[in-house]
Amino acid sequence: MFEKIVSDINALVWNPGLVVLLIAAGLYFSFRTRFVQVRRFGLMLKSLFSKKQDGKGISSFEAFSIALSGRVGTGNIVGVATAIAFGGPGAVFWMWVVAFFGASTAFVESTLAQMYKFHHASGYRGGPFSFIEHGLRQRWLAVLFAIITVFSCGFFLTTVQSNGAASALSNSFSVSPLASGIGIAVILGLVVFGGVKRIARVASIVTPFMALGYIILSLVVVAYHIQDVPAVLGAILKGAFGLDPICGGIIGSTIAMGVKRGIFSNEAGQGTGAIVSAATDVPHPAQQGLAQAFSVYVDTLLVCTATALMILCSGTYNIFGPDGQILFGGAPELGGNYVGYTQSAVDSVFRGFGSQFVSVAMVFFVFTTIMAYYFYAETSLIYLFKGRRGESVTIRVFQALMLCAVVFGAVKEADVVWQIGDIGVGLMAWVTVISILILCPKAIKALKEFETKV
Repeated sequence: MFEKIVSDINALVWNPGLVVLLIAAGLYFSFRTRFVQVRRFGLMLKSLFSKKQDGKGISSFEAFSIALSGRVGTGNIVGVATAIAFGGPGAVFWMWVVAFFGASTAFVESTLAQMYKFHHASGYRGGPFSFIEHGLRQRWLAVLFAIITVFSCGFFLTTVQSNGAASALSNSFSVSPLASGIGIAVILGLVVFGGVKRIARVASIVTPFMALGYIILSLVVVAYHIQDVPAVLGAILKGAFGLDPICGGIIGSTIAMGVKRGIFSNEAGQGTGAIVSAATDVPHPAQQGLAQAFSVYVDTLLVCTATALMILCSGTYNIFGPDGQILFGGAPELGGNYVGYTQSAVDSVFRGFGSQFVSVAMVFFVFTTIMAYYFYAETSLIYLFKGRRGESVTIRVFQALMLCAVVFGAVKEADVVWQIGDIGVGLMAWVTVISILILCPKAIKALKEFETKV
């Protein structure tokens, strides 16, 4: 019964209208900014290392690391595998499309977040709720978004991450899901109770190292299967447009899964990147927008692509039709064990090591991602209270409940957990994208002003 309710809500939130809205918004922002994600690629890199202005916020690189830690998680390992499982190789193409156009979406939402940030005792804070209230002047919608964010990031998405890590550890080290959940919750608690500064420090150290190490290993695996790369790229392109005879009948699922998993992974238009962008201390709002646009590229075009190529080149995946029948059985023994697709791909080169490596990578990915989710949810609570009585107590209670959600997610069925996560992402995306479409002219004006100074 619970599974049926979750499935119905997920279908309602992720109706075709949201898929069209996300792609259309990315196209619109790309044209309005004159494809800033291409024109100003060099400036995007430079913006990562801008100096703090008044010391009241975190640096642009720290914000980039927190946002990247939120983006680089199970979506890059398990999410890519599920996209292939239910959409075929062509889903990867639509993930690329979402990333390319999503970079402009990330620019707009992050620039707006900088323009409407507010000061708190812990530093600068803000996000979609700020520009919805003060830009759109819709306080009720801002409050609704903040509440959705608390539940989505604090509970829904958190369960997805801990479930992925628990599955990976169970596959390779036979660690019980309950033990995995408790272990992650304890380590996470040591960081989140330290506040935003500790979160920023940990993210800036762990995340770049984590992402780089994973990409290097994936390149080795792909190099080992280099002769299969041309055929894989061909399968991605053919599958994207329904030209593959195996996946031609699931073209709708191919596009939907590519967009859904792309958004889940890179978070462009979801609003979370805007929340961390508001916390930065930078000379100009557009500068932070450029920095966050780059993080979308790193997440999807590098990390997600690395996972996809490993799985597809190794052939360690299955493709399922709408009724659950296997359309392609490259790894029938794995069934729907999605993290196993990536583990087996690495194991095809590093015998006896792949499973363990992916498990360790998953733990790092999940830890930093949940850490970022906590920051997003905490900022939403800060907005809701705005220094009023009960703020600190509520945050402490929330911390305890979120750590419980980590354990809950670890022991739940994967399919149900992923659908819960999708509901959270979808709800946030609906509100954020519609809001930034209306406020887009302000971000465009900020970009033009910034470009006259550089």
